[in-house]
Amino acid sequence: MKSKKLKKDIVNITTLGCSKNMVDSEVLSGQLLANGIDVKHESSKPDYNISIINTCGFIDKAKEESINTILEHVALKEEGHLEKVYVTGCLSERYKGDLESEIPGVDAWFGTMELPNILKAFEADYKAELVGERLLSTPSHYAYLKISEGCNRTCSFCAIPLMRGKHVSKPIEQIITEAERLVSMGVKEIMLIAQELTYYGLDLYKERKLAFLLGKLADIPGLEWIRLHYAYPHKFPMDVLEVMKARPNICNYLDMPLQHVSDHMLSAMKRQITRTEMIELIQSIRDVIPDICLRTTLITGFPGETREDVEDLKKFLEEVRFDRVGVFTYSHEEGTSAYQLQDTLSQEEKEERAQEIMEVQQEISYEKIRKK
Repeated sequence: MKSKKLKKDIVNITTLGCSKNMVDSEVLSGQLLANGIDVKHESSKPDYNISIINTCGFIDKAKEESINTILEHVALKEEGHLEKVYVTGCLSERYKGDLESEIPGVDAWFGTMELPNILKAFEADYKAELVGERLLSTPSHYAYLKISEGCNRTCSFCAIPLMRGKHVSKPIEQIITEAERLVSMGVKEIMLIAQELTYYGLDLYKERKLAFLLGKLADIPGLEWIRLHYAYPHKFPMDVLEVMKARPNICNYLDMPLQHVSDHMLSAMKRQITRTEMIELIQSIRDVIPDICLRTTLITGFPGETREDVEDLKKFLEEVRFDRVGVFTYSHEEGTSAYQLQDTLSQEEKEERAQEIMEVQQEISYEKIRKK
């Protein structure tokens, strides 16, 4: 017979990685609360006895941060400050077998799609009726809204399909219900996220439905800003821009990761687009919405990248003049098609190239901000 605990469990969730992980943590928090379990998010006080770490396994630095965080919490458990340590998320999905033997102090490991199993560890039930019920970890005026999971692309550097699976769109009705719920909680701005926004709807409706979805979201009373993140450039649905232009509560903003600009690099990365096509796309976007704010992400140090490729990237930035740019250094990821390629640069050289590129962009961003 199981004895009842005198002290009620308090769960703390630590979220590492991207905004998609944050949404997963918020949904988990909502489910725990609905089951009568007290939950906090990244508490700075030692006021909890159970820890859940939602990990990232995207690149080397993220994996290192995740492992260090797990070890810190396992140490707290060994010192008697915690009773249980659970790990979920991308790192756990990808390396569960290895991690179980290397870090035995963790009580249980869960993958990216195992929310019901996490709840079972608390003798709790998954409540399917709680669509949109989340414990927001963002400031109350904005929230992220995930419209799909996974990715069908085969970019040679990316392990996301290994961790998140194939692309699966959420039904439009479910997304609208979630958005309405967020607005009822006081949210004014919703940022749409996915591994790839522009693929939305192809699996469910046999056509790209992002533009249609945007129109439905823009009709929600009280939703003042809608912002788009992670749009893939290949076969970009231009009808999205027409909706953006027509609806005042859809921000003139687009986050479109390009990763590189040299054709031989784009080919090696399996990006399905050329430099010329990218420039034409950006020009077409600006033709429809001249004042659009564009952000992109780039990778430097990919195997085979030359000094000329770096100069090409810098020249491209000066020509296209994005509002914001982020730069990652390439890291070898097991299971990707680029993993078999020989790493041609040291980490120090990759970092130096990333800094060079960012220095060019910093001047561009500064000039654009100053004009505003």
